[in-house]
Amino acid sequence: MTRTLAVNTWVWTSPLTDDTLPALAAKAAAFGYGALELPLESVGDWSPARARAVLDEHELTAVVVGAMGPGRSLLADRGDVAQTQAYLAACIDAAGTLGARVVAGPFYAPTGVAWRMDAAERARTIDELRQNLAPVVARAQDAGITLAVEPLNRYETSVINTVEQALDALGPLLGPALGLALDTYHLNIEEKNPAEAIRQAGSAIAHVQVCGNDRGAVGADHTDWPAILSALDDVGYDGMLGLESFTGENATIAVAASVWRPLAPSQDALAEDTIRALRALGAVSHRRPDDKGEYL
Repeated sequence: MTRTLAVNTWVWTSPLTDDTLPALAAKAAAFGYGALELPLESVGDWSPARARAVLDEHELTAVVVGAMGPGRSLLADRGDVAQTQAYLAACIDAAGTLGARVVAGPFYAPTGVAWRMDAAERARTIDELRQNLAPVVARAQDAGITLAVEPLNRYETSVINTVEQALDALGPLLGPALGLALDTYHLNIEEKNPAEAIRQAGSAIAHVQVCGNDRGAVGADHTDWPAILSALDDVGYDGMLGLESFTGENATIAVAASVWRPLAPSQDALAEDTIRALRALGAVSHRRPDDKGEYL
């Protein structure tokens, strides 16, 4: 199945701004990507209207990625719920302006905050999450946008680590306006069989992010990519495959993503090697071929 290939601007920079987006969009398009994942770390970092113009110029589509930094939480004892709901509303509005169909991220608690919960506390946590996520899902529904909630590995959260936990926690709200964002990096850590976890998620999958098992390029790693793509075919997923990796040049993002060493010879090489590997695996971008049959 042919899918659009996207790349997250976190591969090169953080935070994304109006000044940095044009060059990154041009670079992604030149490499052959058909879409950009645009992180909205703080409202106002970039203008959705200006971003739409830049992406249209390069025939790129978009996914908005939310960042659950300190204080952002749908759980009252881990942050400010009302401000987090307002932030997610801004992400939805940005997606609407961009013409994006998905807003993806770990929309429950600050990334990097983990704590131990017994069964009773977990049940209370999930109940609170559902209550506080529901109005955000309703706003997404009204806007024709899908929220894609991402399970993270055990070192980054203790709320939702696995597909099974995500389906259990979000089940009553799942539908056109709420699905799952699956990231192969986290699947590799938390799932006994990532391909089977994808099949378990099934039609709930709204977005998929990819990278090597070490957060580097796809292809030169131990991930069973044919099995991953076969599982996505089996569940009929025809959405984007978005490369999410991170630059270590920004101290904040390096610490948040635990990027302690270079993940590739260069960030450009990471993006180029990934799209080359995905094409070889049959996951081809939507971008048009040139007169030699090579994808632009």
